[in-house]
Amino acid sequence: MALKPLIGVTACVKQIGLHPYHVSGDKYLRAVSVAASGLPVVIPSLAELTEIDELLAHLDGLLLTGSPSNVEPFHYQGPASAPGTDHDPARDATTLPLLRAAIAAGVPVLGICRGFQEMNVAFGGSLHQKVHELPGFLDHREADHPDLAVQYAAAHAVNVQPGGVFEALELPRVFQVNSIHSQGIDRLAPGLHAEAVAPDGLIEAISVEHSTAFAVGVQWHPEWQVLDNPPYLSIFQAFGEACRQRAALRDTR
Repeated sequence: MALKPLIGVTACVKQIGLHPYHVSGDKYLRAVSVAASGLPVVIPSLAELTEIDELLAHLDGLLLTGSPSNVEPFHYQGPASAPGTDHDPARDATTLPLLRAAIAAGVPVLGICRGFQEMNVAFGGSLHQKVHELPGFLDHREADHPDLAVQYAAAHAVNVQPGGVFEALELPRVFQVNSIHSQGIDRLAPGLHAEAVAPDGLIEAISVEHSTAFAVGVQWHPEWQVLDNPPYLSIFQAFGEACRQRAALRDTR
């Protein structure tokens, strides 16, 4: 039996009591396991101790997770964040160079929410910090409700754009997604293709045009109840298949 592809999953740095921890959400790890049929491995945000090339040599894929924190705006020459904004500089220092190196090395990549935004920033794009305050845009934040099923319920449609990965995957031309974010793409980075847009025109999915492997980012959360949502599942399955293809080419295990 072939080994499952080894898929690195990014981590946030979280202070718990007196000690910092490197944490990755259960829903992302489970989706890698059940929807991408991979073996998830959490990558700590230890940029100064991470040998990126060596790490990527052992990985068959990279999943960039969502997070309560936002990319620090100096990475895209943006204005300072509002007071109280949650940042994770250790994650920024780890994921941005790791992402660029992964694309260059042909490692399949899937970015989700913050991970989607990291993909745009890593290649020279910029972000809106508060989409809900911009005229003409929807409020893309989750419902103010304690029930996760309400927060992650379908919030709006996305329209698949022609000539991209989603079209090749034969995803529906229009499908519903959840919406759990306040930031979004302002300037799309050079070399990225808009895969899907919201009704207000906000870019909701991207791909890396020059990548030799699957390299897609989505602003919503396809990991949520992924097995019950065919478009979400198709994205994870395509990512998993790309990871298996890479695993088949490697002879290090």
